[in-house]
Amino acid sequence: MTKRERRAFTDEFKNQMVQLYLNGKPRAEIIREYDLSASAFDKWVKQSQSTGSFKECDNHSEEENELIRLRKENQQLKMENDILKQAALILGRK
Repeated sequence: MTKRERRAFTDEFKNQMVQLYLNGKPRAEIIREYDLSASAFDKWVKQSQSTGSFKECDNHSEEENELIRLRKENQQLKMENDILKQAALILGRK
């Protein structure tokens, strides 16, 4: 089995696929007809129903957003700490 090349779909296309599904076209038929992976299609339906957006950043939970924010803050603090350590070493030599 060969690995399938990753394809990119526009938000308009994703929305059309979701609308077909919501209008009653069978899931299996959509997936087969448009050569989609089942997981991608299911993800589009879920994203459309939860937030109406297909962008990952719009579909994060509050906990995921907080975790992302805290990781960025932690990285910033580590950087500042490293700078202060270097400054202390430089000033300690004088």
